[in-house]
Amino acid sequence: MADGNELSIVLVSLLKGVISRDDHENRWASLLRLESQVRDYMSVLGLDLVIAGDDGYAFLRQRDPDDEDEDQVPRLVQRRALSYPVSLILALLRRRVLEHDAVSGEDRVVVSVDELESLVQPYLGTGTDEAKRRDRVDSALRQISRLGFIRFLRGDESRFEIRRLINSFITADWLAQFERRMAAAVGVDDAAEGDDAHTEDDHSADGDARDRHVEEDEA
Repeated sequence: MADGNELSIVLVSLLKGVISRDDHENRWASLLRLESQVRDYMSVLGLDLVIAGDDGYAFLRQRDPDDEDEDQVPRLVQRRALSYPVSLILALLRRRVLEHDAVSGEDRVVVSVDELESLVQPYLGTGTDEAKRRDRVDSALRQISRLGFIRFLRGDESRFEIRRLINSFITADWLAQFERRMAAAVGVDDAAEGDDAHTEDDHSADGDARDRHVEEDEA
C-alpha cells in the first residue's frame, strides 16, 4: 500500500497540470510506481491518465461525453477556444520539432523569438504593423508558456525551448490539415482569426479530438 501523502501529491499534481520527468523527478517516479491506483481514482472522475513515457510527461484527458447519456459524469473543466495566433504558433512549433528530429539527434529544440516572428509573419498579414504583430506574438507565447508547451531559457527571454509535451497535443495528421488551411490563409485579412484550431483539455490533451479546434479549459 502506497503512502497516502505520496498518492495525494501525485493526484493533486495531475489535477493541477502536467507532471514532467525533467521538472519533478521524484513525483514522476511516484506516478509510475502508483500508476494503477492513479488510474482507478481518475476513472471515477471520468478522466484518463496519459503517460508519454518517451517524452517524459503525464497528464489527464477528459473522456468524450455521450450527449444522450443523462447519467454521464459532468466535465471537470469547461472549454473555450484559443485565439488564432496561439493555434497558429502551436502548429508552427510542432512543425519545427518534426524538422529538428529529422536531421538532429539532439533532444532539445530551442527557438528564438525573432525566428518565430519570421515564421508567423506571412500568416498574420504583410500589412500588419510590426509593433502590433510583435505584441500579438509575445502575448501568444506567454499563453503557450502557461500551457506548458514552451519554456523560456533562464536569463534569456529572447529564446525558448519547445517542450516535448506538444507532441501529444498536436498530431502529424492534424498538423497537415492545419498547414493546408494556413497556406490558403496567406494574405487573408485578420477577420478570419479563430476559424481554425485544435482541441485540447487543460493539461489533458487529446491530439485526436473530433472537432479539431484548439481549446483551453477553464476551471
